[in-house]
Amino acid sequence: MSKAIGPRAASRRHTARADRDWHAAEYVSLDAEFGFIDDHRDVLALLRDTLAAMIEQIRNTASRAVDTVGAELPIVPEQIPVLHFAEALDLVGAPPDEPDLTPEHERLLGKWAKSQFDSDFLAVEEYPAVKRPFYTHPQPSDQRWTNSFDLLFRGLELVTGGQRLHNHADYTAALAARGEDPAAYSPYLEAMGHGMPPHGGFAIGLERWVSRLLQADNIRYATLFPRDIHRLRP
Repeated sequence: MSKAIGPRAASRRHTARADRDWHAAEYVSLDAEFGFIDDHRDVLALLRDTLAAMIEQIRNTASRAVDTVGAELPIVPEQIPVLHFAEALDLVGAPPDEPDLTPEHERLLGKWAKSQFDSDFLAVEEYPAVKRPFYTHPQPSDQRWTNSFDLLFRGLELVTGGQRLHNHADYTAALAARGEDPAAYSPYLEAMGHGMPPHGGFAIGLERWVSRLLQADNIRYATLFPRDIHRLRP
């Protein structure tokens, strides 16, 4: 395993600041779902091409705006570096049973990816099953892990994606294992009962994407009408 690159956990003060800077009460999500995949790596590949196309469009249509705000557009690598979740925990010096990455962990991993690969992007794959929704496909060889990933962009989680379950029986078993009633999901499960190909998808938080492009220190600067405890309208 690699040598740790940071403290074992973020401080409460730092975590609170990250929540203030990067979390919004309301956000726009750019979602994609598609079928006939092998696993979550196919989803990551499409996400890579999507981000590259978005950056290219910004260069072609908004270059003056980019210059005005002084934004530094990233280069999307042909192959985004990928790290297993367990290895990511080891790199940041977190306990091996930690179920998620803290904002401080993400920042450290972003710096690591930049120094090791000169990449603003890093995918952390195979998150623990206990942390992912019931519909996430398990890793076939070890069901503690899932066929899912988070994409970090400049040290911040930008995208969550992965492979979904597609067999009806797997859905009902996953819900039963979590103590949930399949009847509560009947419209969703009905589609799976009629046959669904292996599929997956991802979701990009628009405000996070813009804020990281601008390298703003607060997500409200990338939100048209930010909602918080001091402002609910418009």
